[in-house]
Amino acid sequence: MRSRLRPSDLLPVSTVGLRSRPGRAALSVLGVAIGIAALVAVLGVTRSSQSDVIARIDRVGTNLLTVANGKTIRGTEAELPATAGAAVARTEGVLSSAATATLPVRIYRNDRIPVGRTGGLSVRATDPALPATLDATLLHGRFLDPALARYPAVVLGHYAATVLGIRDVTDRPRVYLGERWYTVVGVLAPVELAPELDSAALIGAPAAAADFGYRGHPTRIFVRAETERTDQVAGLLGRATNPAHPEEVAVSRPSEALTARLAVTGGTTVLLLGLGAVALLVGGIGIANVLVISVLERRGEIGLRRALGATRGHVAAQFLVESLLLGAGGGAAGVLLGSLITYAMATTRGWQTLIPVTALGAGLAAAVLIGGCAGLYPALRAARLSPTEALRTA
Repeated sequence: MRSRLRPSDLLPVSTVGLRSRPGRAALSVLGVAIGIAALVAVLGVTRSSQSDVIARIDRVGTNLLTVANGKTIRGTEAELPATAGAAVARTEGVLSSAATATLPVRIYRNDRIPVGRTGGLSVRATDPALPATLDATLLHGRFLDPALARYPAVVLGHYAATVLGIRDVTDRPRVYLGERWYTVVGVLAPVELAPELDSAALIGAPAAAADFGYRGHPTRIFVRAETERTDQVAGLLGRATNPAHPEEVAVSRPSEALTARLAVTGGTTVLLLGLGAVALLVGGIGIANVLVISVLERRGEIGLRRALGATRGHVAAQFLVESLLLGAGGGAAGVLLGSLITYAMATTRGWQTLIPVTALGAGLAAAVLIGGCAGLYPALRAARLSPTEALRTA
């Protein structure tokens, strides 16, 4: 009768080498697992990060523009006209705008702080429309209104409040601002698209004019435009801000920085996927090496099986299934490890955990494929051994 190997017998026979040398099998599985974990983690972390960036863009909108003073033809810093804020507000397609100006003034917690210890904080004159234009929110207190802007009242950015030790405004804390005492009336939450405001102390333009000689020349104007006309409005703002020298006006869209992050993330992902593929290839080479050694060590077993009637196909199938099991085990472990890494990274950074289903399936399939390819040569080598040669060299 022709020798045959039932499928039910193939699995126990194929796992003999794995069960007899579990340490070596575990190391082979680990090599594949590292490569698959790298691929899954890269795709998962990238998808989670991109989802967070897209959510931030949707939250703050793509219709926010900033107008700032640029450079003159001589390379010096230009000065925006005092009429810039009003002119920008009247521009067609502008929904709201708020002008701010950096003042040559320092802010301290009290009048005993050394002059040089500013903590990197700045003081800005601002428009009461700033929160509405930026969709900014307050953690404590209130923002400046047209009446309060005339008095020594200040609203602190989130970082500025932390540096100055202001945690609440219910007891009306005061800060020493330009050799004058100002009362803190509010603290802003972090501003997504205007991080410079987080380290700023905001006072009203009338108070800045009365106390510090502010002449009304803004240094930055935040503009909220109609979404469908954002590009058109951006093209009009330079001439509206400074009709005499529009080239001295810098117009930008903060959301473009977030969009650029998506492009950078995509490029980085390709690089990291390449490194993961290299790690997976190394794991496949490890499986091939282990199986080649296994074939050399088990020549006696192979010769005996051949002498008892096992065909070349039976022997090849035994080692091929063994390599497939190693690849599948490494793939399963890698998918699990990559998912845990993604979850940990996303949770730490406050992202929503998103792992593409295709990454999980493709990772497992790639591991099985690598295992099969790695085991092909050792399986064929084992199948080519003749019974007499295998028993003689065993």
